[in-house]
Amino acid sequence: MNKSKSKTGILLVNLGTPDSPETGDVRKYLREFLMDGRVLDIPFLSRWMLVNFIIAPFRSPKSAKEYRKLWTERGSPLLFHTEDLRDKLVPLLDQEKYQVEIAMRYQSPSIADGLKALNKANVKEIVVLPLFPQYASASNGSVIDKVMELAREWQIIPSIRFISNFVEHPLFLEAWAELGKKQMAEGDYDRYLFSYHGLPERQILKGSVDGYCQLNGKCCASYHKKNRYCYRAQSFHTTRLISEKLQLPKEKVLTSFQSRLGKDPWIKPYTDDLIKEMAADGVKKVMVFSPAFVADCLETTVEVGEEYKDLFIELGGEKWDLVPSLNSEDTWVQCVKELVTTEK
Repeated sequence: MNKSKSKTGILLVNLGTPDSPETGDVRKYLREFLMDGRVLDIPFLSRWMLVNFIIAPFRSPKSAKEYRKLWTERGSPLLFHTEDLRDKLVPLLDQEKYQVEIAMRYQSPSIADGLKALNKANVKEIVVLPLFPQYASASNGSVIDKVMELAREWQIIPSIRFISNFVEHPLFLEAWAELGKKQMAEGDYDRYLFSYHGLPERQILKGSVDGYCQLNGKCCASYHKKNRYCYRAQSFHTTRLISEKLQLPKEKVLTSFQSRLGKDPWIKPYTDDLIKEMAADGVKKVMVFSPAFVADCLETTVEVGEEYKDLFIELGGEKWDLVPSLNSEDTWVQCVKELVTTEK
């Protein structure tokens, strides 16, 4: 019997990255990213006009400049950290039972190529792990949507299992706690800020169960069946769980949301607003986590690590330390192993 027939295919999917920091490649990436109806959830024609005539042409040069700041000899950090994750995961698995592929939701390597490799191997099952801890329609949902779109064209479709979120996985939390402890060894901090990628409020409300979501501290104060797929509630829950592991004083812990785009209201509080408030209150030393990202990228290294730091220092702050992402840390690799090999 062909051993590949009994294999389980694993597809690790991250968000995506331009092929290079050149303006043309960045423009191509932005077009694919923003034309996703789960990311920019407005009617197709309006989305097409907005992306192709306004956002992509005018935002690409600026974004390309930002990408150049983080590009390395190995290329995009988001891509090579995902490659490193795969390379450390594979030796931990039984090679006769598992085949691991990586993909980006946008650009290369594509989900189509990853699925093609697994299909060619005639796997009995595919486990898809979107590398986004908190579920959101614009990230995890988009990956699931794309996989289903591609797989429906196959004559024979194997069993496909999706891991929709992993905010409560013990090793995910432990991995962040380990990184936090390393940073805390460098001294005391006045505040511990957890900054997550933002989403338009309308996207949160669309997924609200029985109108439960109020986009405030009351409905996100606990995590339960009515808000378990609410991105905002999951983010606050992640903050609480990591803070508990690190035994951080509750009064010093803050949660915020970054990277908003456009004029529509996004989930609050906004990170830049909290920075201004902290500075006004005399806060001098801040340690920052970005637990919506498992690999360092533009939103962590540049936006949080540089732009927000510059703002804080300009307003009178003294110390702004960003905790690195999980990247390919050993505990995180073990977490991924458990996620993809543990049957539900």
